[in-house]
Amino acid sequence: MDVIQLLTLAGVVVLVPTALAVYIIGLEYVVRLLPDAAQPRVRPWIWVTPALVFVALFLVYPTLGTIQISLLDRAGNFVGLANYATVFNDSGVIIAIRNNFLYWLVLYTVFVLVFGVLLAVLADRVRYETLLKSLIFMPMAISFVALGVIWKFMYSYQPADAPQTGTMNALVTTLFHAQPVTWLQDRAIDNPALIATAIWGFTGFAMVILSAALKGIPGDLLEAARVDGAGELTIFRRVILPLLMPTITVVGTTLVIFALKAFDIVYVMTGGNYDTDVLANRMYLELTKFNQPGRAGAVATILLLAVIPVLIFNLRQLRAVESRR
Repeated sequence: MDVIQLLTLAGVVVLVPTALAVYIIGLEYVVRLLPDAAQPRVRPWIWVTPALVFVALFLVYPTLGTIQISLLDRAGNFVGLANYATVFNDSGVIIAIRNNFLYWLVLYTVFVLVFGVLLAVLADRVRYETLLKSLIFMPMAISFVALGVIWKFMYSYQPADAPQTGTMNALVTTLFHAQPVTWLQDRAIDNPALIATAIWGFTGFAMVILSAALKGIPGDLLEAARVDGAGELTIFRRVILPLLMPTITVVGTTLVIFALKAFDIVYVMTGGNYDTDVLANRMYLELTKFNQPGRAGAVATILLLAVIPVLIFNLRQLRAVESRR
């Protein structure tokens, strides 16, 4: 590490906390000089303003810049909506849109929710609940890149006359005495294989959130239903599921956002080949491989427009859940 890097590191470590302390102490002193009636209205802005500045610098400004780039060609000339027209006429982008909205949005969201609800309910009924939840949640402790690398080895394919190094094909050939499967190259099953990987990695998230909501259901309601002669399945359908529905909606919309932004697993495991491309990976390819920043900006803008309504709905649902508490 050279002298410049040491000075930069020292500046970050020392100057940033110092500037923050001076900002807070200095503005707090100024607020105290104001009339007592004005202080409660002004003081919150001391804490909100830095966050607003960071949001403007790292979210709003890049978003506006991306939209601007989407209206330019590679030479920087204004071309209007030409990049969007090119994108929507590109069969590769159409495949990515299909995968995002048909496969990831539906299969990924539905199965993570179903497994999350079932595991939350079942884990609540066993003595080793903490250990079980820890094991199921463990994949969330690793990045999706690492998760993709692990499952790429799991799906590894070798010819039928060679030893199978992939776990899935070892099971297929040993237990079912069938031919090994090209999990990540067969267009009939490669997208479900990728989504199964994401489901394995994210089910723990849904289970933990839904388990917390399940703990909030009054035990008196469940006991009263049992006294009235209701079976466990009826209790689940008529009592537990309706009370969990607000939380299920919030978790579901969060999963939809993750599904629309899917990138890591696809990039690591297939690179978007064999009709497995998604919008985020397509955006990356347009920018880095095809050197088309305008088209990459157009794909990014399309993805943003798809996420914003879901995000707004999610925020409203969160507020609705909070208002019921």
